[in-house]
Amino acid sequence: MFLLKKGLFMEIMEAKKINGKTYYYYSSWKRINGKPRREWQKYLGKLEDIAKAVEGGGPSPDYAEIFQWGLPLALWQEVSHADIISKIDALCPKRDQGLSIGGYITIAAINRAIKPKSKRSMWKWFSDTVLLRLLPNAEKDTLSSQNFWNHMDMIDSEKVSDIWKSILEDVIHREKIDLSSISYDGTNYYTFIDTFNTRCQIAKRGKNKQGRKDLRQVSYALFCSSDNHVPLFFDSYEGNRHDSKQFPLMLQGFHDFFKKTFRTKKIPDVTLIFDKGNNKKDNFKMLDKDEIHFIGSLKLSEVKDLVKIPNDSSRFTPCENENLEGTKVIRVKKKKYGKMRTVLVTYNVNLWNTQWKTVQNEIDKATEELEEYKQKLDDRFNGIVNKGKKPTMKTAKAKCKSILKRPYLKGIIKIKFTESSQKIPRLRYSVDIKALNKYANTYLGKNIIITTRKKWDNDRIIVGYRSQYIIEDVFKESKDRERGCWWPMNHYTDSKIKVHALYCSLTLLIRALMLRRVKAVGMNISMKRLLTELDGIREVINIYKAKGRQKNDRRQTTFSKLSDTQKNLISILELKKANVEI
Repeated sequence: MFLLKKGLFMEIMEAKKINGKTYYYYSSWKRINGKPRREWQKYLGKLEDIAKAVEGGGPSPDYAEIFQWGLPLALWQEVSHADIISKIDALCPKRDQGLSIGGYITIAAINRAIKPKSKRSMWKWFSDTVLLRLLPNAEKDTLSSQNFWNHMDMIDSEKVSDIWKSILEDVIHREKIDLSSISYDGTNYYTFIDTFNTRCQIAKRGKNKQGRKDLRQVSYALFCSSDNHVPLFFDSYEGNRHDSKQFPLMLQGFHDFFKKTFRTKKIPDVTLIFDKGNNKKDNFKMLDKDEIHFIGSLKLSEVKDLVKIPNDSSRFTPCENENLEGTKVIRVKKKKYGKMRTVLVTYNVNLWNTQWKTVQNEIDKATEELEEYKQKLDDRFNGIVNKGKKPTMKTAKAKCKSILKRPYLKGIIKIKFTESSQKIPRLRYSVDIKALNKYANTYLGKNIIITTRKKWDNDRIIVGYRSQYIIEDVFKESKDRERGCWWPMNHYTDSKIKVHALYCSLTLLIRALMLRRVKAVGMNISMKRLLTELDGIREVINIYKAKGRQKNDRRQTTFSKLSDTQKNLISILELKKANVEI
């Protein structure tokens, strides 16, 4: 027996003979009321087992269990901080039986943040994550498609709004979200909902941003803070509703939400940033009435006098902000949408270069099509082609109009028709270099910004407007086939699509809060890399079968090989403290 004294404690290695064999145990003893009492005991094995362990040649595990650990646990922490499950359950109570409604929505939201799966594949994914221990009520039968659908049906559209408001009100105050700059935008997601499905009114055909105009689509609008992409207010609506018609509805909902959140009659001092697709006189009236400051943009066609100012004009002033290199600006006052507004004409060399390449490609494509059509007309005139419908001057002009469908091409590519004695149109075309250069020196590289922030300097207004990219990035991420949260969407009724939008928005929220927490300590990392690094952290549990008089298998937990970034993230997010041991 070997003793190691520690005050009132003693650690002892004991030898026990069982059936003529000697086994060793490591135990801790404590003196209680003057008598020694064993606190715990660990089996070490036979002497040769101990020797092998010291030499690093211990027994190999019988098998290992591997779980997704880093990303699910980090997202679970954000769910816990925001108390999402309890808030949903408070608004959508059910009998204390199995997984709650909040539990179902949380599982869906976390899944969408990692690797979106259909409800049918949910259990297979879930059982390979640390969530299996965090949500013990979730079992294979619990996570069936039908159970998900049944619980989704318990949340009506009004409850969707109430749930979001309850969660966000707490998040804004607790996390002290910076609301000085808020972006607004809308997008749409195509679906595979059948044309003759009359149960779904929200999915409509419209101008699809992925070019799938043949499919029914669902529209989605979002207010998002410039403070690390945090979503603030959302709605899903009919796919054929124009942005400018949805904007006032969203603005009213946003206004009411913030008045309630801050318990004030007036919205806090924020700057709302939106794009030109929402421009409408009534919308600007609403902004003025509610005294909401904004930074928006105008179509070039709305201010032709300003657009015609040459890009090399001395009226332009270079921007001083280091993030605005290659940008210059003209500032004017102009009456737009019922009031005198501050208007900035900006020119950026990088934007010019990108647009110039696009113009060149469009001209090349148009002249190639014109040359092909000219050859067909020449072949008809020369008698090489006689079959088919004979072209007329009317059909020839219509064909060229479709080729030059972009308005600016009509001023750059000159078309001339003559008619032969056989009444066959003859086509001639040329690129007007002078017109092309004039167009490039006026229309390309420009943006027109409109704002109520008349006391701000030019650089601050431009930087504020460019923060619109934040919400564009959010939408881009949501459509990513690897990390996006919206697809697959296998729902065919309005109510389920509304709930789908809710848990996808919760996905955006918990991912944004996680990124914000990491950036708060000075770690500069993108959302995509953060997700990739955390997703690569696996928990490995080595299982050793019970031997001798042991009742349970022995488990030894370790992790997959970690990069320095992964180690830093575990520390920053305090993941080991949040871990639930088996």
